[in-house]
Amino acid sequence: MVAATATAALALPGCAPAPDPGTVTVLNSATDTAEHTKNQKFFDRCARPLGLRVEQLSVPADQVASKALRMASSHSLTDILELDGSELPQFAETGGLRPLAELAVTTSGFSRGAVSLGSYRGTRYGIARAVNSLALYYDPDKLEKAGVGPPRTWRELRTAARKLTGGGSYGLAFSASPDADGVYQFLPFFWSAGGNEARLDGGEDGGGGGGRAALRLWKELVDDGSVSKAVVNWNQQDVNDQFVAGRAAMMINGPWQVPALEAQRKVDWAVASLPVPHRGTAAVAPIGGTVMTVPGSGDEGRRRNAAKILTCLNSPSNQLAWSEAVNNVPSRTAAARRYAGQNPKLAPFADLVTTARSRTARVGTRWPAVSDALAGAFQTVLTGRGSPETALRRAQRQATGGE
Repeated sequence: MVAATATAALALPGCAPAPDPGTVTVLNSATDTAEHTKNQKFFDRCARPLGLRVEQLSVPADQVASKALRMASSHSLTDILELDGSELPQFAETGGLRPLAELAVTTSGFSRGAVSLGSYRGTRYGIARAVNSLALYYDPDKLEKAGVGPPRTWRELRTAARKLTGGGSYGLAFSASPDADGVYQFLPFFWSAGGNEARLDGGEDGGGGGGRAALRLWKELVDDGSVSKAVVNWNQQDVNDQFVAGRAAMMINGPWQVPALEAQRKVDWAVASLPVPHRGTAAVAPIGGTVMTVPGSGDEGRRRNAAKILTCLNSPSNQLAWSEAVNNVPSRTAAARRYAGQNPKLAPFADLVTTARSRTARVGTRWPAVSDALAGAFQTVLTGRGSPETALRRAQRQATGGE
């Protein structure tokens, strides 16, 4: 757990030689050359008018947290720390991050989900300039030949998936891997049915029915033969590979797959909202993305410079331009509407983030344990080792340390 080590590390005052006072340093996960270059373009756009420069230190996403802790222990943490939204609670709990309000960085006009992504116990610590979620991709030609439209309900999804299965292609692909990818893809089904991550088996808080319904749907799709049994091993990239190869007519995935899809001339695709249990209900998907935070170490002047960069990066025009560059959705609601109008093919993502939720909003630093428990539940059910009811009861015990 990040929090156990972070408690002392992030709160330590900086005493190592500080970088040039005109330089703002950033720790992020932009290791991809193209993403790193795009990032630098926006950083430079904001820094130059202020007489500043920005230097990025980029490491793989799964190493950002550990790198930040090592840097904090040696009093060399960067001025801006960019974290995955699910990691923020562990760092915020230590008191080592500065609240945005103290820095005069506002999230006024941001979507509720985007604000929640950067918050911990009601205090805003991180700001997301763009967010993402999941939607239903489909092959329009295959759906037309099967005589079905994009499914809007679970019943329609199951029917369409059956009709689209055949000729070496499954009707639907999703990730059910026993890790963050699988959990991220299970949450829209779990939440849209009323599942409660704070009480996986229902209990006093309710939500058990939603969890059972979501697990039953996934099991029915696999038992129908409409979804490959191999989904228990597929991550989200594997799912996209199946779709690109023509081995799935529909898939659950995020906007980060757009570049790979657009690079395939022979792949026709469109995007629809996620199917819901019943007509008239809203799809509730997880909101994803990174948040930029300002650590509490360092001097006030450096924190002010960092805050100025964050404010500039999150102007409506910069959010819109950044989102178009990386196929994400602006976190400002007005900018998200403009994005949807300018990118109609991806408009469902803009619609879905309006109801999307942060994974940590209800359970905070308990999220890693809850995530592991949920993964165990759908793996148990999909591999035939238990019923939804028993899987969720076990998941609840696991999530609360009872097993």
